[in-house]
Parts: sequence; C-alpha cells; structure tokens
Amino acid sequence: MTYYLIAGERSGDLHGANLIRAIRQHDPAAHCRAYGGEQMEAAGATLVRHYRDMAFMGFLEVVKNLGTIRKIMNECQADLLANRPDALILIDYAGFNLRMARFAKKHGIRVFYYISPKVWAWNQRRALKIKANVDRLFTILPFETDFFATYDYNVEYVGNPLLDALAEFKPDASFRRKLGIDERPVIALLPGSRRQEIIAILPTMLAATRQFPGYQFVVGTVSNLPDALYDSLFADHADIKRVSDAAYDLLHISTAALVTSGTATLETALLNVPQVVCYKTTFVSYAIAKRLIAVPFISLVNLIADREVVKELIQNDLTPEQTVAELKAILPDGARRDAVLAGYAEVQEKMGGPGASERAGRLMVEALQNA
Repeated sequence: MTYYLIAGERSGDLHGANLIRAIRQHDPAAHCRAYGGEQMEAAGATLVRHYRDMAFMGFLEVVKNLGTIRKIMNECQADLLANRPDALILIDYAGFNLRMARFAKKHGIRVFYYISPKVWAWNQRRALKIKANVDRLFTILPFETDFFATYDYNVEYVGNPLLDALAEFKPDASFRRKLGIDERPVIALLPGSRRQEIIAILPTMLAATRQFPGYQFVVGTVSNLPDALYDSLFADHADIKRVSDAAYDLLHISTAALVTSGTATLETALLNVPQVVCYKTTFVSYAIAKRLIAVPFISLVNLIADREVVKELIQNDLTPEQTVAELKAILPDGARRDAVLAGYAEVQEKMGGPGASERAGRLMVEALQNA
C-alpha cells in the first residue's frame, strides 16, 4: 500500500520517521512519500519537500509568508493527486494539515491524523473540522481523549512517541570528552528549532549565564539552521559550548535546563532534568495568542499534570533577571527542585510506556487492510 505523510517541523520529522518504520513492520511492501525531513527520508520515504521551507512560527510570520505557504500547498495538493495514496497521514502542523485533510476528503482519499492539532488550546470548535475530515485520529496526550469526547468524536490514544525515542536512546559515554567540557555541572540551553524562536529567546538565555560561575552552559543547536545565525548571537559568549542535534545526550549530563516551549519541554521532563520554560514572540503574535488561548499553560508538562510543575516565563516575564531567579530555584539545594522532580513522576505515570509508533502504525495498516 502507499502512504503520503506530511510533517511541517523538526519534531514531526522524528515522529514521522518512527511511524514509517512501524508501518513497514506490518506492511513490508509499503511505499511512503513525504513532506518532511532527513529522518523521514532515512526511514525510507521519498522526500518531496523539506519542512524547513514550511516552518513559520507565529501569526505575524504566517501572514507575512502567506504567498509562500499557498504556493507550497498548491504543489502538495497537485502531488497528492498525482500520486494518489491509499492513505494521507498528517502529523501535527495544524494550519497546513487541516486544509490538506479537507482537500483529501473532498477527493476521496482516506485521511489519518497522527499527533492531533492542539485544538484544545485555542479555537476549540476546530475539533468539528477534524471530525468531518479525518477518518481516524491517533492522539498522543492522555487528556485529548476526554476533550474530543465532548464533540462526540472517538479518538485512539496510542501513547506518546517521545517514549519510543527515549527508550531507544543510548547515552554517548564520551560525550563530555568530545564536547571538550570539564566535570563542572552542566546547564543546558535549548532555544528551539525555528529561526524566530532562537532570535527572540536565546539572547535572554545567554544573558542569564553570567550569574552562574560554578556551572558550564551548553547550547543545543539544530543543523537545519545555518551556523551564521548562532554565530551572530554568540558574539559576546565565546566561552559557551554548543552542540548540534544532540539534545538527549546534552540533557543526560545536565543538572538543569532552560527550554523553549514545545516538544523539548516534555523530553526534558521525561529525562528528569528540572527546567524553566521560556517563550517569546513578536508583540502582534503574542497579543493575538493571548486573546485566543483557552488553556492555562503553554508547556506540555504542566498541561499533562493539569497544574504548574515547571515555571513558565512568557513574553515580558522572560527577562535575564527572572530567568536567573527561576534557574537558581531548580538547581541542587534550590527551593523548587524536589517539587519539579515529583511533578515529573506524575506526568510520566499519566503517559504510560513506549510503543506509540508501533501501535499507530499497526492500527493504520489494519484499517486499510479491512477497508
């Protein structure tokens, strides 16, 4: 059978790659075509377009790039019809993928959605659009089942694919040596994977480092962004190390972390590293989001726990002074460190064990075989 996958960002590429491998366990002859990245391509998909062309963050950035987005969507729709798959598999990336779901449904193509759009966060009635256009929805957050039930839509909670990635993670015993860092405790800085995030958030993270002489800081960078972007921000911080595409190894040796809101906050929690969640965007994007957001937190850790486990520094609260204060509170002997780790244990219990990718892949193959 043939599968067409669409992921619009780095985390979707990772989960899409694991899903492709799972599908092939149950359908060895599967042919996969994808909008994604290197990891989906390495898993065997024919890569049509890289997600870096599509990763626009924030309302203002999306509006400014509407022409590019429309062009890419038109290309994607034409390619979908030209290669007409047995199933279109959409991975997160709601703004683009919900439109692709409607298009595919209109043209009689079966639609699966893996990693639900965060419709519970804002404009919740979009759940009705998903119900109308998505044949099977596979969710990865435990509270999503109850949310969609309020719209009389039965979804399948398959667990979280991050647990699969972490189960496969083997720490690099020589990571410190390769990075050239000494035995002082490490604090990780994870500023995100999008250009806009890094420009808005990394300078504040770096400014906070000057208040911790007993620690060494390491920044987790991503290879899909140019070195020149980081070089410009590191001009006054030449002593701080950076490592590309190695967030798990970095977190494994870290005492604490500053993390941009997103998937990385949950990864950090699952690796039991106390963190401060950071988020900042343009004034216009923040003003719009503040009016629309329907949930009390932005980090997945707090949303799953349904209470504040980790401190969130958002927009004007993200200052060097407040970042320093919150980071001190989660270091050894800090006032909040034990409470954060106890909260992580609650989150991990709610999420269950690994196997999400395998379950989702098996269910997708079975749905097509029984159609």
